[in-house]
Amino acid sequence: MTEGTHGGAEQDGDGIQWLAEIGRSSTGRSSTGGSGTDGEVGGVVFARGITPEELARRMGADPATATEPISDTEIRDLDIEVYRPGDDGDGVIRVGACAGWTFAIEYGDSTGGELLTEIARDGAEVVHFRPMPEQRPALLDYARDGAVLCGFGLGEERWRWGQEPDLLVPDLVAAGVLEADGVTSCAPGRQPDGAARRRTLGAVERRFGLSLPRGALGGLRLPAYAVRGTPGMALR
Repeated sequence: MTEGTHGGAEQDGDGIQWLAEIGRSSTGRSSTGGSGTDGEVGGVVFARGITPEELARRMGADPATATEPISDTEIRDLDIEVYRPGDDGDGVIRVGACAGWTFAIEYGDSTGGELLTEIARDGAEVVHFRPMPEQRPALLDYARDGAVLCGFGLGEERWRWGQEPDLLVPDLVAAGVLEADGVTSCAPGRQPDGAARRRTLGAVERRFGLSLPRGALGGLRLPAYAVRGTPGMALR
């Protein structure tokens, strides 16, 4: 994979453990490339069983309105209002494919969380990661065939939700995140936050075969769609 390349074809990936870095910089810029209130990465949706265009459609986009492929940095050149009093804020996604999954990188007031079951209908599988830099913990959900099966906060894996909340417990135990009882943390308070997040993301990566090129939050160009509000989609 080459920085600045077109994202239409399926890309080589770098796993997903590096997503633990999103929003960790003290400079106001995420260490992976997103920046500012309007251009920061709000989440990543992974979907299996649907195309990138269908993922965009299920998240609220008109598939006919894709932009020319743009980079993560160029998102800052779009006119995105995250908060609009009395009305919806703007949500934008960039979509691509990697390792047998499609993905959508979310910006602004995006729709991945509230439309999770819609994205996962008709047999599709969905993994949704939200870094939540201002409101820890980061959140992870897994949905399939129209239902949220399990979810938890990174660092708070003992508290789980969904129709099958313990679905990923064997993977978390094998990764050294939880003890065999599925409740006790293996290293409470003794791991740096980033290391603990990477351990959990590594368990999910291995379970589902997830991968995302680091360039997706850099120079890799991917088509973008508006999924909420009225963002200006022309580069300024």
